[in-house]
Amino acid sequence: METKDLNDDLRPEYDLTKLKVRRVGKGRRLMNEIKLDLDVARVFPDSESVNAALRTLIRITEQHKSELASK
Repeated sequence: METKDLNDDLRPEYDLTKLKVRRVGKGRRLMNEIKLDLDVARVFPDSESVNAALRTLIRITEQHKSELASK
């Protein structure tokens, strides 16, 4: 089938102007991508180490909040 034979008229209710292009593969950007400053990136070489440090900070903060609430 040739391209000229296709009838690709969209219905008026289909609004494609708000669609975003989704990349696949290596060039794909994740929605929750976070950029680290260079000094921080030197300390945390990968996402696992950043997540571990943040979870530790969260745990300490929550413990501190509960200690303050019990006083």
